[in-house]
Parts: sequence; structure tokens; C-alpha cells
Amino acid sequence: MSIDLSTATLKAMPSPPPEAKESPFQRMTRRPEMGALAGTVLVFVFFSIVGGQNFLSIGGASAWLNVASELLIIAIPVGLLMIAGELDLSVGSVLAASSMTLAIISGYLGLPMIIGFVAALGIGALAGLVNGIITARTNVPSFVVTLGMNFGLAGITLGLSRAITGTTSVPITVDPVFKNLFGSLVGGQFEVAIFWAIAVALVIAWVLQMTPWGNWVFAIGGDKDSARATGIPVPRVKITLFVLSGLGAAFVGVIQTCMYNSAQTTNGQSFVFNSIIAVVIGGVLLTGGYGSVIGMVLGAITFAIVNQGIYYTGWSSDWASFILGALLLAAVLMNNTFRRLALSSGPKKTSGKKA
Repeated sequence: MSIDLSTATLKAMPSPPPEAKESPFQRMTRRPEMGALAGTVLVFVFFSIVGGQNFLSIGGASAWLNVASELLIIAIPVGLLMIAGELDLSVGSVLAASSMTLAIISGYLGLPMIIGFVAALGIGALAGLVNGIITARTNVPSFVVTLGMNFGLAGITLGLSRAITGTTSVPITVDPVFKNLFGSLVGGQFEVAIFWAIAVALVIAWVLQMTPWGNWVFAIGGDKDSARATGIPVPRVKITLFVLSGLGAAFVGVIQTCMYNSAQTTNGQSFVFNSIIAVVIGGVLLTGGYGSVIGMVLGAITFAIVNQGIYYTGWSSDWASFILGALLLAAVLMNNTFRRLALSSGPKKTSGKKA
């Protein structure tokens, strides 16, 4: 006995309901930078109320934007490494070494600025290359490798600076072109580094979102072994990331040397942990595989607002470190909360009843 189902009968049969659609809130909670955005808004509102008009003035804005710009140029490459599951604790010594290289070559020795500039960036790239090769080829944790580089390079910088110049601080007369490009103030208050930071953020955001290389970074941080099994060149990507981190620190060293017309062997050590704090506040996980450039930008801004805003409150600056520590812990808890919301609020499938 055959069964004939007409078109009308087929149309009348119930079909399984479609998957539940995500609400705008659910889509927002999936973004890595949501916790960072909430933190930035809260911190800005707090210091706007407590700091008053001085904090909201042009001078107040320039104070935290200048700090955020230099920090961001270092924090973004460090953040990329953390997304890939690695750390770089050598950025402080790389900054100092690059700054002293420029000052010694183009200040003490009097060679053209372009030679000192290339040499300074070369120091950063070389330090990153060594970090990357050791980490990728030996599987020694990057925490240990870069910590060793931080101390080793600091010692080399100090020793060579004393041997060549007899001092740990070297003045330099910056060429006008380099002064305008890297060490000038826009409107007398805003460092030109702000524009360099914006350029770095835009380029890296495009690379992460629009190129296969960006997918590789997230894949390596999510599961290194699986990424290697799918054909991703894990060692090459990691080495590249370490080189970028070294270049970022070296570039800030150049900016500071051009801005202040001098270099010191002790410069840069604050960036070692400040960059990590900014990145973590921005939503990047220490375990890797999660983060965004927008979050890093917000993290750097939040850090800078707290770092500079304390001076507009009338409070003792001794409390700044306490506030930053509390902010770091709150940011981690907030980011974890948003991640749990994202994982628990995804679209759920519902099965239809049998006819």
C-alpha cells in the first residue's frame, strides 16, 4: 500500500522551530572588551566627580592621554603575545637599551640620527628575536626566558654605557625632523605619540580581524598542539610576536629620547608590569586565546586615568598603587563574569514535537 503525501499535506506538517536568536545583550557579553569598557567608564566618571574641573580640563586630558599612548604602543604587542599564550617581561630593559643606543650613537658619538634610530630599533628586534627563538625552540617558559633577558640586557646596557660614556645618563640634541616626528607636542600639551599609538592600534586590529595571521595567533593561544596539527607555523608566529614586542618597546625608547633630549639606563622598568596590567584590564586572559585590540586600548586608557587622576583628587599619590592593584583584581573578576555570561547565554536549540 503506497502513501501519497500531497504538497498541501507537507506544508501542513509541523517543522522544528528555528534556533533561538541571541539578544543584543548576549552578543555584547561575548565581546572581550566589555569588561574593559565598563571599567573605563566607571573610572572616568569617578575621577570626573572627585577630580573636578581640573581633571576634565585640556591639561587633565593630555596628562592621561600622553601616558596611555606610550603604554599602548608597548601593551599591544605584549597583549598579542598573551593571546598566543606567552609573556614578555623584557620590555623595560629593551626600552632602556634602545634609548641609550640612540643617545650614545647620535648624541655622544655625533653620528646622524637615522643611524641611531635604526640601531635603536635593531636592538629591540634582536632582543625579541632571541626571546622568540629560545622560547619556540627549547620550550622553556617565556616567563623565564624574558625575565632573564630583562636582567641580562639591563646589565649589558649599564656596563657598556659606563664603559663608553662614563655615565648612566646621556644627553642628545635631536634633529628637528625626528623631534617633530617623535618628540613634539601638539597644541603644546598632547604628545605626538598619541597618533603613533592610534596608528599601531588600527594596523594590529586590522591584522587580527582580517588576515589569517590573526586567526593563527588566537588558535595558538587556544591550543598550541591543535594549531600545529592543522599546519599553523607555531614557532614562526611566536618568534614574530616576540620581535614585534621588542620593536614596540624600542620605539617608545626612541620617543622618550626625542621627547626629553636624553636617555638613562634606568628608564622603562615600570612598563614591564604596567603593560601587563593594562592588557589584563583590557580583557586579555593570561591563559591565552582571548582578547581584542579595543580591549587593550581601553585597558591602557583606564590605567592612565587612574595613574594620573590621583593627582587631581588632592589625595596622597601613595594610594595610586593601591588603586591600580584593586583595579587589576576587579578587572579580572569582571572579565571572568562577562566570559561566563557569554558562555552561558549562547543560542539554545529546541526540538520540535513529533507529529
